Amino acid sequence: MTTSPRVVPSTSLIPVSGPKRKRRGLLRRVFSRGPGMVSIIFLAVLIIVSVIAPWIVPYDPNAIDLRAVLEPPSPAHWLGTDDLGRDVLSRLLVAGGVSLAATAQAVFVGLLFGVLPGVLSGYFGGWFDTIVTRAADVLLSFPSLILALAIVAILGPGLGNAMFAVGIAYAPRFLRIVRGQVLFVRNETFVEAAISTGIPRAKVIWGHMLPNAWPALIIQISFMLGLTLIIESSLSYLGLGVQPPNASWGSMIGGSKAFIEIAPWLVLAPGLVIFFTSLAFNSLGDVLRDEVTGGRGQ
Repeated sequence: MTTSPRVVPSTSLIPVSGPKRKRRGLLRRVFSRGPGMVSIIFLAVLIIVSVIAPWIVPYDPNAIDLRAVLEPPSPAHWLGTDDLGRDVLSRLLVAGGVSLAATAQAVFVGLLFGVLPGVLSGYFGGWFDTIVTRAADVLLSFPSLILALAIVAILGPGLGNAMFAVGIAYAPRFLRIVRGQVLFVRNETFVEAAISTGIPRAKVIWGHMLPNAWPALIIQISFMLGLTLIIESSLSYLGLGVQPPNASWGSMIGGSKAFIEIAPWLVLAPGLVIFFTSLAFNSLGDVLRDEVTGGRGQ
């Protein structure tokens, strides 16, 4: 998997100087569009079910029953059982919480290591900007999955290490978005006026400049969540993510690949969930981009 994440079009400069009323109505406008409404409802239901999954699953997701090995879907086991007799539906629901939490962790790490350097780089410029942007360019020259694999090889396997590695791979993309927005507004009248009134530089940066980056960041976060889910699934499929007996959607596919011909339901269920969840994140990102940019991202 070497696909690069979708980036906000052109220089990622999205002006947000429009009326506050329009910005407050963004969620309403997104929800009023078919793809946006379907994506939000799907993701909301998925998140809620994943959170409450430990209390609603019909079976213990890790309980082994050798008398019910590789049973096809039935009234007793709606999605069948795996090679150890574990209920696939129960594992799928619990694995959803693991996969979604891991996805959010990776994006958070990317924001944590990308936003601050991007703000400082765009605001101060000079040698600091040169060093930061060159470092970002080096990291961006590697596909996200390859870079994550290299970092995991150093840190060792495990879901936390894997998502930290993915987050580090994402940081340069968030950095470039924030830097571009800060450069865009650095010499604007309202910023110069704030500085001239004696407002501390830190407050100008966080209170006047960074908010201009949030629309572009929110769009990119939506796209990144979809891609991160696929990368997490790929790493878990390779055994570098969540470790047994716990499961994520990717590890469920990886653990079932030997039985795909005789028990296709083992791969079909988590595969479809990964596909539709990633599609929902990307569809939501498309709608957000069109609403914020007025369709200029098309």
